[in-house]
Amino acid sequence: MPNPLSQWLRRPKPVEPAVSDSERELFGGPLRYDMGWNDHEYASLDLTMASAIRSLPQLVSSTVRLAWNADRHALVTVGAAEIGQGVTGALNLLAVNAALQAILAGGGAAARLHAALPALIAASVIAVIGAVLASRSTAAAGRLEPKVERLATERYLEGAVRVELEAVEDGDFRRLIDIAQYGSSSARRMIGACVAAVNGILALVAAAGVLTVLHPVLLPMLVLIAAPRGWGAMRVAQRRYVSMMQWVEHVRAGRLLGSMLTSRTAAPEVRVHGAGPYVLRHYRQMAETAEAEQTRLARQKAATELLAAAMSGVAALATYAALGGLILTGHMELAVAGTAVLAIRSGSGSLGALVMNINDLHEESLYVRDLDRFLDEARHRAIPDSGLDLPARPSVVALEQVTFRYPDRATAAVEDVSLSIPTGQVVALVGENGSGKSTLAKLLAGLYLPDKGRIRWDGVDLAHADRGQVFDHVSLLTQDFEHWPFTAAANIRVGRPSRPAGPDELHRAAAYSGADEVIADLPHGMETLLARMFRGASELSGGQWQKIGLARTRYRHATVVIVDEPTSALDPAAEIACFEKIRALAEPGRAVVLVTHRMAAVRRADAIYVLHHGRLVEHGTHDELVARGGRYASMYRMQADQYATRPADAANVIPRPVSPEERATGLQPAREPEA
Repeated sequence: MPNPLSQWLRRPKPVEPAVSDSERELFGGPLRYDMGWNDHEYASLDLTMASAIRSLPQLVSSTVRLAWNADRHALVTVGAAEIGQGVTGALNLLAVNAALQAILAGGGAAARLHAALPALIAASVIAVIGAVLASRSTAAAGRLEPKVERLATERYLEGAVRVELEAVEDGDFRRLIDIAQYGSSSARRMIGACVAAVNGILALVAAAGVLTVLHPVLLPMLVLIAAPRGWGAMRVAQRRYVSMMQWVEHVRAGRLLGSMLTSRTAAPEVRVHGAGPYVLRHYRQMAETAEAEQTRLARQKAATELLAAAMSGVAALATYAALGGLILTGHMELAVAGTAVLAIRSGSGSLGALVMNINDLHEESLYVRDLDRFLDEARHRAIPDSGLDLPARPSVVALEQVTFRYPDRATAAVEDVSLSIPTGQVVALVGENGSGKSTLAKLLAGLYLPDKGRIRWDGVDLAHADRGQVFDHVSLLTQDFEHWPFTAAANIRVGRPSRPAGPDELHRAAAYSGADEVIADLPHGMETLLARMFRGASELSGGQWQKIGLARTRYRHATVVIVDEPTSALDPAAEIACFEKIRALAEPGRAVVLVTHRMAAVRRADAIYVLHHGRLVEHGTHDELVARGGRYASMYRMQADQYATRPADAANVIPRPVSPEERATGLQPAREPEA
């Protein structure tokens, strides 16, 4: 049989939460959200009283370093105010002792009150000074905390912005980015926890110092009563934390179901498929499971607190019995005993709060440590901020036997590719999905560096070039380009934020792409906020956003314009017009790289490069590639045939033979009308 007392005394351990039938049916088991803090979700269980005390100097020093970098004056103010509060606490106990001695001395009541008056006045003055110091500390800490968070957040964002794209797409580094985001808020909370911890230490030291002055035997009494209270505070906090972790996933899962019932995207199926009552039933079952779990955990918490209080009461009884013995044997005056009781209560209460603050400091420091680890890794994986200068007006970008493989892939995404992008021309990259087109576009843009081979900008190797200058010459419009939650004007200007923007330049870029008609219909024109999440804002359709994206590209006025599948959300007429606009971007001093699988869009390109499984298999003009009858010709014919088949003939069609090129691409040919 397990010992019930040992069950409550031992340190809490994480346990698997109860799993409801609804969770099993809907989610396949308990949900475990991966939100960064999961790495340290049971960090508070690692601490013991001894380890908490040992870790305190390191925790305080790391917090002080953060604060020193953020606002030195505020840090000094907090430090001086906290030390002052410790001194006033000690002086207040001594003043109380003097007042008690005067009150408990012989003579009449009036004489005793008169004798105690100076001590009482001193205690009042000391209390006022302590309150002023506490106010100064609170104000300075309030000024310091947001500065620490802002500084930590800026470092985090600067590190994230400067790393190579390959690092952002690396799963391990991506997780480090996600985890490190909690470091800035933890750095802020560390300031408050550290101030409270220092305050508790100084209050404890003040009480211990006064007790030592009053009588040497009183100091061990403080330890005797304070240690159980500190242990009890830690254990109660740990059990409460374990309790929260046991049912928090139930609550999150229930909230998820509730959000699905009110979701705009799920609303049609909720009504048409009758999913509403089904999800609501499971929500009710999960809520009832969470309620039962919370009831059980509340009883466990109450029992733990009762045990902690009993242990603290026994320690207090032993302490007060010892005080009574000292008074009865004449080894201590009654006034000294009264002061000792106040000092012991103050010291033990300070220790309990101190343990909690150290616990908070310990946990928050783990997230700050994650942030430091991210910043170190980001420095190693940052894009170099220097290199060889590029020509002011590069004339050609050439790839020489370029190979690139993603870190998590066994085969190369692009292998042994050589091609040339001269300014003044439209160059098309075509191929089926997964052929390496988008990867090649990112290599051209300087977002990736090749594993083998070289990319030259007028003879300057990209690996040794100033990447900032490379990016300055490139404009990138992808299928999933960013819809910034800014105004329409800012969404265009973000194409080149460093360029002084006047309304004429913005309107010319919008008129070029056709976005001017979209903007004219917005309630505030160029100043309309394009983000439905904000009150009074507007939202655009996919096709309207692509016109904004093309305006952004035009406004950037780059040397190499890379356009990757730009017309996915456009109707046929708008698609044709968009491609015409894109091709018109090619002018002396500017090249357009068109990445697409739509063959009709590349007919008028100056050069077409055909990719297959990461390799360059064909290149030439449209007429040359069609005449050659290879992969490009097969892909072009299949897409053309799909448009050539009339709906009226759909019932009388027969398949025509599949060519070897069509079989290799995996694309199905259109069926020809039956004669």
